[in-house]
Amino acid sequence: MTSLPLHLLPATSTVDDDGVLCVGGLRVPDLAATFGTPLFVYDEVHLRRRCREAVDAFGHQRAVYATKAFLCKAMARLAYEEGMLLDVASGGEMHVALAAGVPADALTLHGNNKSLDELRMALHEGVRYVVVDSDEELDRLEMLHREGLPVPRVVLRVTPGVHAHTHEYISTGQDDSKFGFNLANGAAAAAVDRARRSSAVELVGVHSHIGSNVFAVDSFARAAEVMARFAEPLELPELVLGGGLGVPYVGGEEAPTLTEWGRVVLDACRSMGVTARVSVEPGRSIVAAAAITVYTVGVVKHLPGVRTYVAVDGGMSDNPRPVLYGSGYEAFAPDRVLDPRAGRARVVGKHCESGDVLVFDAAVPDGLRAGDLLATPVTGAYGHSMASNYNKLTRPPVVFVRDGDARLVVRRENYEDLLRCDLD
Repeated sequence: MTSLPLHLLPATSTVDDDGVLCVGGLRVPDLAATFGTPLFVYDEVHLRRRCREAVDAFGHQRAVYATKAFLCKAMARLAYEEGMLLDVASGGEMHVALAAGVPADALTLHGNNKSLDELRMALHEGVRYVVVDSDEELDRLEMLHREGLPVPRVVLRVTPGVHAHTHEYISTGQDDSKFGFNLANGAAAAAVDRARRSSAVELVGVHSHIGSNVFAVDSFARAAEVMARFAEPLELPELVLGGGLGVPYVGGEEAPTLTEWGRVVLDACRSMGVTARVSVEPGRSIVAAAAITVYTVGVVKHLPGVRTYVAVDGGMSDNPRPVLYGSGYEAFAPDRVLDPRAGRARVVGKHCESGDVLVFDAAVPDGLRAGDLLATPVTGAYGHSMASNYNKLTRPPVVFVRDGDARLVVRRENYEDLLRCDLD
């Protein structure tokens, strides 16, 4: 029998005398009754603490929030209020951040295949800098320069040849990568030379990113040393070392804190004599543990001698990470948090896919039945942002909770939303 590892819950989580989980001073079953399920519940205090920790570790506007982890107008505004810049990886993410009131010079534009329209938008709005990923992108920026658009500040993304110990789909620093200019084969040095000679761009720095959900801080230290060795002779003002800090998702996992990450990265830079402004791009480590997803159980199916399936009213459409990466999660009943989880079950969604799995082998409380609530913690990153309408399910709402107040920041989609782009 295993109890829920409570350290996986959002920062302000408490358990009432009757065993009910409260987040932000509010009982989770009450939130589910008010807003329905599936439901993303974000602890606003947790979000703000993580933003402040990143800023304290690296400096004001040297921690750049990676919006791909989770983005809505409320989140964009919150990160900016707490002293972070925002990294956007598409015209759509840029549009949301601007709509939230974040100034363009607080945005950095990423992406391995930025369209002319996305680059045109970035230059017109005046983003802080563009992270250039390829020679084709430099071609496009030169084309836009000929159109008379402003000369952008750019940093060049470099593939440093550092392999991070994470899933191959989210490992980006190795030589075999779709991202950036390869350091080992001379492409990075050639790109620096080209950018310096071009009148279409102002080269201000170099950038690297080794992967996502990385737990080993020595991987970040190695990348910092490699990049510092490359960058220092260039005497550029910016050195961007990306994000990718991992977080614990299940009991037994441990990850460095943002503070520990900052100490390792900055110590490595100091040891290499770095004089450039060092910045990083945390995303998952800001938002992942700030949220839980609350579901309603619809079916409990016992297959004697095989397994038990617990089907909930969401699934791969609101959390595709288990399907994509085999990611692990915990499951618990938010109205009896401290109960022993003596049962085992595969928690699945309601999609027409055998692979629609949320937790492959979950410890669950005994006696789960249709109508019960079931929740998964650490779902604040790459759940809402990767959500889909598969099987035409409507995407869940997002609620920010704080000091006894619940604020709906993204409403639940309805069936009419599913038709908005259809033409007769």
